[in-house]
Amino acid sequence: MSISLDQAKTIIEATRAKGRDMDLKPLSVVVLDAGGHVLAFEREDGAAPGRFAIAQGKAYGAVMLGMAGSAQMARAEQQAYFMAAVNGVYGGQVVPVPGGVLVRDEANRVIGAVGVTGDTSDNDAEAALAGLAAAGLTGEA
Repeated sequence: MSISLDQAKTIIEATRAKGRDMDLKPLSVVVLDAGGHVLAFEREDGAAPGRFAIAQGKAYGAVMLGMAGSAQMARAEQQAYFMAAVNGVYGGQVVPVPGGVLVRDEANRVIGAVGVTGDTSDNDAEAALAGLAAAGLTGEA
């Protein structure tokens, strides 16, 4: 199983809708496949132009480490040297905070990730989970 383009579009649309329902700041949302490649991305009006790199970094870390953003943050707090080394390995592309949501299939294989940025990291993660639910997928935040 993989995340289809239609599912990626649904994830983005529903994530943005959840953000509006929660009265969040403008969001940027990226959906990656299991190899860390971008399937789809949108940046809402008013979101800073640099938000793509943050959203992508949140999702990329989740896919490459098989670990949700909240788990990455906990690991960074416990072993900063490890996460610094990981970021070196991945060219500084990992943003180890909530808002990077890992997506697995029914067999527990990683099939992709969603990265959301724009509001607080916890709010970003909550919006991403709503987007995944709308696409019939579940995530680890």
